[in-house]
Amino acid sequence: MSAEATNPGAQISRRRGLPRIDLRRIGRAALLGPTSRGRLPDAMGHVADAHRAHHPDADLGVLHKAYVLAEASHRGQFRKSGEPYITHPLAVTLILAELGAETTTLTASLLHDTVEDTEVTLDQVRAEFGDEVCYLVDGVTKLEKVDYGAAAEPETFRKMLVATGNDVRVMSIKLADRLHNMRTLGVMRPEKQARIAKVTRDVLIPLAERLGVQALKTELEDLVFAILHPEEYAHTRALIADNATAGDALAAISEDVRRVLREAGIAAEVLVRPRHFVSVHRSGLKRGELRGTDFGRLLVLVGEDADCYAVLGELHTCFTPVISEFKDFIAAPKFNLYQSLHTAVAGPDGAVAEVLIRTHQMHKVAEAGVVALGNPYASVESAGAQDGTAQESAGEPQDGERADPTRPGWLSRLLEWQQAAPDPDTFWTTLRADLAQDREITVFRAEGGMLGLPAGATCVDAAYAQYGEAAHGCIGARVNGRLATLSTVLSDGDTVQLLLDRDAVSGPSPEWLSHARTAAARIAITGWLAAHPETVGLPAAAPRAAVAVSAGRRDVANAVVDLPGATVRLAGCCTPVPPDAVTGFAVRGGVVTVHRRECRAVERMRALDRTPVAVSWGDAPECRVTLYAESFGRPRLLADLTEAIATAGAAIVAATVEPPSEQRVRHTYTLELPDAAGLPGLMRAMRDVPGVYDVSRAQHPATA
Repeated sequence: MSAEATNPGAQISRRRGLPRIDLRRIGRAALLGPTSRGRLPDAMGHVADAHRAHHPDADLGVLHKAYVLAEASHRGQFRKSGEPYITHPLAVTLILAELGAETTTLTASLLHDTVEDTEVTLDQVRAEFGDEVCYLVDGVTKLEKVDYGAAAEPETFRKMLVATGNDVRVMSIKLADRLHNMRTLGVMRPEKQARIAKVTRDVLIPLAERLGVQALKTELEDLVFAILHPEEYAHTRALIADNATAGDALAAISEDVRRVLREAGIAAEVLVRPRHFVSVHRSGLKRGELRGTDFGRLLVLVGEDADCYAVLGELHTCFTPVISEFKDFIAAPKFNLYQSLHTAVAGPDGAVAEVLIRTHQMHKVAEAGVVALGNPYASVESAGAQDGTAQESAGEPQDGERADPTRPGWLSRLLEWQQAAPDPDTFWTTLRADLAQDREITVFRAEGGMLGLPAGATCVDAAYAQYGEAAHGCIGARVNGRLATLSTVLSDGDTVQLLLDRDAVSGPSPEWLSHARTAAARIAITGWLAAHPETVGLPAAAPRAAVAVSAGRRDVANAVVDLPGATVRLAGCCTPVPPDAVTGFAVRGGVVTVHRRECRAVERMRALDRTPVAVSWGDAPECRVTLYAESFGRPRLLADLTEAIATAGAAIVAATVEPPSEQRVRHTYTLELPDAAGLPGLMRAMRDVPGVYDVSRAQHPATA
């Protein structure tokens, strides 16, 4: 078996067109010491060349100084593969240099393992290289397992994310570090390879996607694919090998595209870009048998934004466009800074070629994401002084606040909810779930301003995003001017107004968790429910209750109240009615809350060692209950349901009808019956209404 077959990273990088340094040769150069190449040791030559390609006037002196310290501090250390350890920070720094990272990032990258693995201290780094480099090195330094045990990995990521919130270059270094480690993961035990690959899949790849660093994200995807799905990877690799001439089909179309654009007078560079392994695999799952044009894409690079649309017009005029494949990410950029026009055209033989159209600057950002932005906190003057070139995307706004294009809504939300994550396990689980959300929407506040939320977010998420814990008192919402339930899913561009009762004594119900998509909302709701188990499910207004209460007895009393002055409330989470078997619990304010014995809240109370209060039904015949009716939408449905309820002798205290979803409608009724014995008949009568397919007792507070 070839070395490439056992180390798929080599083929993956070559297919993507990325240069790979000879680590053994660099390792020998590192061991031989500072043989000069200009002012830099030979081992730093590749880094210097890559850095100067992006920043021709950069001062390499600080890189020389950082390399000398890194090489000296790591001397005598070796990686599991046998190379001198210094080859790792060199490789990480080269990855970032090829992406166009500025000098400060490269300096910190050379030193990123010194504090963690050598005798070098942060104070020494600060004294030698300044506060910025020290901050970046500290941000990527792992927490010790001896201090944190099993929590070391999640808490290290928490620390790193907080540091990223202040300087995104921390995560740039971590992503490059993980990429090189993944390239050389073959020397590890299979179980350790799998564990590292899963964390890479669940955390690092989504972060690379959100920061727009596609060059790192795609290679990480392929490396994870090779480790976690070896059979599918081998099949895909063989498929690519069997279609080695597939590029010829795209090359023919690319020549036609060049001719069309040349005749139109549009200066453009047309390239054929092979798809990476995971992309080919996904295309196969989507389309079945792949044709030659499915193994790559055409990339058209132009000078100005307007040229992009000019190219699009020519392509759609001279070729047959596949309209369903058109997307405009220039007018509406992705949340990770990505801009491009996507389209597809069919050739004479019916083969479809996907085309990406972007400017050279868009392409740089598409590949390198936030890395291409340089130092987002430096003014134009200081950025130019540091690297010899002004940073187009950075600068100081007129109001004096630093410009920060690298602090998108998703990162701000993540930093907010992580503070409320009570333990490492909750943080780690929630982080993975949060990063699994792959799209973002923008909704507008009726009071002014915007909220960035993940796709699928509801009014519950908007409430917690806008008001934090004050959202516990949210009682409703208006979406685009219309009243809406808190479960309403928001769309991009919606206007939302949250209705709060700031004096509310109750809080969210357990059902809110099923409507919450954001981590911030889920953590806040879960925290409130855990802190208020005795009030979970209390209705907004206590119904009249014909209940007798006694304490300190295991039997059910008939008429003596042993808790003087106690107020009795029927829990809205299970809406007990006679003759349900019930139990009660004393809560704050001299109130006894009565639950059905099978209610989930009873289990929570007992788990908290709360003493149950024996209760019994009194003589009052009336009862109040909340019912749900699930139905298909049709005309006069509401009138027919209310007629059935009235015919059964029940009075409607409150009713709500949620907006139809997929032709299904949910009705919530709070009803008062003269006798609990009539409840089964009432529910049967409601189920008999045409279109109604289910009627059930409420398990949470009704919306009145």
